[in-house]
Amino acid sequence: MRNRLLTFALLAPLWASFSAPLPAAAAGDEAPAAIAQQIRAGIPDLKIDAVRPTPMEGIYEIQVGHVVYYSDAEGRHLIAGGHMFETATHRDITRERLEDINRIDWSVLPLDKAIVSGDKNAKLKLAVFTDPECPYCKRLETELKDMKGVKVYTFLFPLTQIHPHAQAKAEAIWCSKDRHDTMMKVMLEDATPTIGTCDTPIAEIQQLAQKLGISGTPTMIAGDGRMFAGVMAADQLKAWLEKK
Repeated sequence: MRNRLLTFALLAPLWASFSAPLPAAAAGDEAPAAIAQQIRAGIPDLKIDAVRPTPMEGIYEIQVGHVVYYSDAEGRHLIAGGHMFETATHRDITRERLEDINRIDWSVLPLDKAIVSGDKNAKLKLAVFTDPECPYCKRLETELKDMKGVKVYTFLFPLTQIHPHAQAKAEAIWCSKDRHDTMMKVMLEDATPTIGTCDTPIAEIQQLAQKLGISGTPTMIAGDGRMFAGVMAADQLKAWLEKK
């Protein structure tokens, strides 16, 4: 009982609050159902949505809401927080699965409340949730500023709990005459913008981010809904956006 409670305490922060039926197993493949049954016997509160085989023989993917775990073929052991890589290509298989599981419906993004930049007529689309005081966001902007063939929608998402001046800077950016130019000066030149005095959509963007499970910056969303938290070099980002 003590071990069960310890396991629950360690995994609980990652668990989703909903459950869905397991997909039908392939004919003659009883492993997914048996694995789920074994895991549920040990951790009844783990809400398993799906069990799938992986490219690694004897290892199965356990989907729990927006999170992926791995299990042996008997469901007696779980791996939490690890990523599975393909050694020959360096593919991050876990990241790809998470991107697929956590796709965002592009239509929920309020594009009229974003700062639009990049190539206006580009087919490739990128949404970015950014904080004007976030060092990684600033690094991302250095990659985006010369990128071709991508239309960028930037949503101001100040993380006020760690960046106390981000809210004021975000408001100043939105209330400026040229929002993108002001944002670039704030983020790349460390400029101090004029205090904003207009209505802004920042609170709405913060609520949307919470709904979508976005808690850090920068967070990027591709046109097909895949989500990535962090920074990529321009060439890697372009390849990521072009991948379907």
